[in-house]
Amino acid sequence: MTHPLLIIGAGLAGWQTVREFRKLDADTPITLVTADAGDFYAKPTLSNAFGQKRGPAQLVTTPAATIAQTLNVTLLPHTRVTAIDSAARTVQTSAGVLAYRDLVLATGAQAIRVPLAGDAAEQALSVNSLDDFGVFHQRLTALGEGVRVAVMGAGLIGCEFANDLAGAGYAVTVIDPADRPLAALLPPTASVQLQEALTGLSVQWHLGATVQAVNRQADALALTLSNGHTLVADILLSAIGLRADTSLALAAGIACERGIVVDRQLQTSAAHVWALGDSAQYASAASPGAPTGRTLPYVMPIMSAAKVLAASLHGTAASLEFAAMPVAIKTPALPIVAHPPAPGQLGQWVEQALGEWWFASADLPERAHGFVLTGPHTSKRMALVKQMTATATVAAT
Repeated sequence: MTHPLLIIGAGLAGWQTVREFRKLDADTPITLVTADAGDFYAKPTLSNAFGQKRGPAQLVTTPAATIAQTLNVTLLPHTRVTAIDSAARTVQTSAGVLAYRDLVLATGAQAIRVPLAGDAAEQALSVNSLDDFGVFHQRLTALGEGVRVAVMGAGLIGCEFANDLAGAGYAVTVIDPADRPLAALLPPTASVQLQEALTGLSVQWHLGATVQAVNRQADALALTLSNGHTLVADILLSAIGLRADTSLALAAGIACERGIVVDRQLQTSAAHVWALGDSAQYASAASPGAPTGRTLPYVMPIMSAAKVLAASLHGTAASLEFAAMPVAIKTPALPIVAHPPAPGQLGQWVEQALGEWWFASADLPERAHGFVLTGPHTSKRMALVKQMTATATVAAT
């Protein structure tokens, strides 16, 4: 009996691996296990759906049954994996024990939740999946117009939600311990541009502060902040970041650090077990500040990794090398494209023009190790990617 290629997770990483593998092998049985329905959707659309007046059903691009039939996959939806036995090559699930030829961990990331005091702390919502978005969407639409939304976190997802919700007519307040939005990704002057643009949509800010407690106040929520202020909101959205879901791998004794450690072929420390996506820590993304690799929770790294993983699973020699992959931040009030420098890269942000910044070192100021573009300058993204690629090639020779 031929055991299947078994994939845990029906997000982009899981389904894209299937797509790439089917280009190489039409016959090997594939079983995909997922805790949700398995419908295919683009996760980035979760943070700009309200402005486009799209609900959960409209975000599904391919229903689970359709994509499973098209790709010749045995889909086990609403099934939880509870344990992995890499020596026996089996997994324990809520549907029973499954044997595998090879196992792919595409378990994604979990929303980081901070402890909150108060009698309504459990009311804080996170949106990290289509099911999460369904709860958030239902709660917002049930409240009607004039809803006050407090967003914990002024990072990428928090700012995208703030722009989307404010643009859709909701009253938005953003709370973050940093002194500016997207502080970890943007140079200070770019952060100022973004803050001013979102303020123009009536977004309110409480920077340099965190939410300490959430209490019921009639039909609303009273938020107590670390700076002593109190504000009232109808909904609290927690968008303070994601953490790779390594729980299954850790319990199985598979090496994990910030994510599930994989080599350049996407193999984990266990034979016949592979990983990619938001749960993986890629050796191919090592840098001076992350010598054993790093996580890359974005779309383009998944697309690159899925091709290499499919080749590895097919027995074809392949090695993952990441090209320059800038991130488009979905804040229409101020379009932004960012390519942050690798962790540990020495240098500083240098403003080339209003709306264009390079991360350059003192010894090579003409070379960009990263860049940020805003507004009309976002049209320069491909030119800067080519420049970074060319100079990196020269430096390596």
